Amino acid sequence: MKFRITVLCDNSVGPIAGTLGEHGFAALVEYEGGALLFDTGQGETLLHNARRMNRDLCGVGKVALSHGHYDHTGGLLPLLQACGGRDILAHPGVFARRYRVKDTGESISIGIPHTEELLCSHGGVFDLSKAFREVGPGLFLTGEVPRRNSFEQGDSGLFCDDTGCKVDHIPDDQSLVIRSERGLVLVLGCCHAGIINTIELALERSGMDEVHAVIGGTHLGFCSSAQLDETMRNLHRYKIRKILGSHCTGFGASARLLKEFPGAFHPAHVGYTLEV
Repeated sequence: MKFRITVLCDNSVGPIAGTLGEHGFAALVEYEGGALLFDTGQGETLLHNARRMNRDLCGVGKVALSHGHYDHTGGLLPLLQACGGRDILAHPGVFARRYRVKDTGESISIGIPHTEELLCSHGGVFDLSKAFREVGPGLFLTGEVPRRNSFEQGDSGLFCDDTGCKVDHIPDDQSLVIRSERGLVLVLGCCHAGIINTIELALERSGMDEVHAVIGGTHLGFCSSAQLDETMRNLHRYKIRKILGSHCTGFGASARLLKEFPGAFHPAHVGYTLEV
């Protein structure tokens, strides 16, 4: 089966005239007989960019959420208002309270910006699970990703309370796994669980032994230099043909990926399309 992945929301835009960028991520995954929306961005650009790219989101029956941060879930309400009810696939922790607490002590709420009750009142039907599960032909959600590699420490400054006492390890972080004819394709939201942890789980649960491409936010722009070094070393083991960085990959990590994987790395901004 053929798949087409199109980035609808990202921090930057490509050459398609009239598209807009925002801090967030969303990708449309199309396949024979259907489509799935993975994440929804902040909510300001999803519908606009889809129209500019002639993508009809009202024909997409399922939405999968990578995790419960505003920049991946904010577009849910505008989508439901414009297109009516949808099935929404997520982890049970997607509505947890979330904060970024700065060194100054200032706290910013960064969780999903709308209540479950409000979203359900507009036709959202939540299907919550921690498990690795099939969500379409050749499409799987990783569910909760085991944190097996100690070097993947993630982002500091994220908490479950506004005082910065309880660290948020973002257990609801999950990615989309596609079994394509060319090998596995991983679509990442932010990959707070770590890109290596996520790749290892995808290979283990899919029964495949090759990763063709990784596209989306890698969160390498927020990790330590030690984690970045170890991530690069491990990525080389998988001989991934395409590494397509979006959103939270960051300029520094993108430059490093471009240097370490010449010909394989490319920024995946709004409008970028991968066909496999």
